[in-house]
Amino acid sequence: MLLVLSEEHREHLQILTRVGGAVVGEFGRIAVEFLRKGSNPKVYEGAARKLEVSSTTIQQAVEGLTYLLTESSKLMISEVDFQDSVLVLGFQEEINKVLLQLYLDNRKEICQILTELEPSLSHYHNMEWRLDVQLASRSLRHQIKPTITMKLHLKQNEQLSTQVLQTDPATLLHLIQELEQALAEMKTNHCRRIVRNIK
Repeated sequence: MLLVLSEEHREHLQILTRVGGAVVGEFGRIAVEFLRKGSNPKVYEGAARKLEVSSTTIQQAVEGLTYLLTESSKLMISEVDFQDSVLVLGFQEEINKVLLQLYLDNRKEICQILTELEPSLSHYHNMEWRLDVQLASRSLRHQIKPTITMKLHLKQNEQLSTQVLQTDPATLLHLIQELEQALAEMKTNHCRRIVRNIK
């Protein structure tokens, strides 16, 4: 699977065509550091002074390189596919080798960083439910009004929380149909391919 970069990302990476392999390696180190700790404007300014370009150009190059590494790691691109993806950018052979080595050395760490950045969402732990039926009231003698009350117990980072939901049977049936449809769609080849690429 080849990684296709947009025209904007290609423009951001064009500065790498004017520098040597050692500088590209330093850009790679800065890109991995960017993933670990976030943006550091002082590093961009220092590199901009050495290369006599603007700090914005350096920042865009680092962000473009970060995008290249993260997308390649997310898709688990093979060595050959990575080389083919980078070959399209028009770099010298030395820079292509440095980028490949950078990718191979940091692929596992980048995947680990990306999994740590995923949001921690609540997930199902338990559910209690009750069906209430109002048969009559003072104003209406023959009224049947069913209500379903559900108490969801959710778990997030080993902490339990509860949510109380109340609905009528028609809405609950519609909700069940939508969830079943979503589960059926998850079994299609298209969704399986997307899920595989996300992991």
